[in-house]
Amino acid sequence: MKRKRKIPLVVLSDIHLGTYGCHAKELLHYLKSIQPQTLVLNGDIIDMWNFSKRYFPAAHMNVLRHIIKMSNQGTRVIYITGNHDEALRKYSDFILGNLELVDKLILDLDGKKTWIFHGDVFDSSTKGYAKILAKLGGKGYDLLILINSLINWILVALGKEKRSFSKTIKDSVKKAVSFVSNFENTAAEIAIEKNYSYVVCGHIHKPQMKEVENEHGKVLYLNSGDWIENLTALEYKKEKWSIYQYKKSDYLHHEFKEDIIINDIVNKILS
Repeated sequence: MKRKRKIPLVVLSDIHLGTYGCHAKELLHYLKSIQPQTLVLNGDIIDMWNFSKRYFPAAHMNVLRHIIKMSNQGTRVIYITGNHDEALRKYSDFILGNLELVDKLILDLDGKKTWIFHGDVFDSSTKGYAKILAKLGGKGYDLLILINSLINWILVALGKEKRSFSKTIKDSVKKAVSFVSNFENTAAEIAIEKNYSYVVCGHIHKPQMKEVENEHGKVLYLNSGDWIENLTALEYKKEKWSIYQYKKSDYLHHEFKEDIIINDIVNKILS
């Protein structure tokens, strides 16, 4: 039985529960392996743009249940709204026990000011008529991920490596590359102006940790990535940030106390 890793702060974003591309089972493995003091959910956790009553698997609901369980067991859970879950913004600044709902967050990490927000405020495609196109694009992206999953299943069966067509497309389109660069620089420049030491975003689905410096100062820009393609999170421990990358091999024999109890109950019922 593996012990849970105790981590002061974990940041997750762009989980997109309710879509075909969401890796909910893998995320649940990760959540069960950690014991954070604070868990920040930095936007696009539930995909309300593409939400359908016909598709919300048990694995997706189990992620929500486990997050609530973590809050009940003492973890401070802070849900920051994003563009795909913007409907929650009318309830911002809501607090229930260890669960908080906000639009942005300022933390003091070992004396360093940390600015955390989703990042869609920099994206004009999430506003006005462009927002309608973005929603349609989101459905197309979800379909592409579904097709990609089927192709990867075939590739694995043939003993070949998986491929991400959506990442290849985004990385090859100059406008997309330019947008990501502008996004990161804009976030960093504003953070420097406000004298923040760290700025943490989501939204663009690109895990990143890099120092940005200009004539006014410097800041550490971080992005938690996503649980569609990259399966990443940000972890802060011992005054250092790191990008966590999910690996299936790490969880092949990964059992926790609560899992063992559930298995024992099931075995007794069946015997």
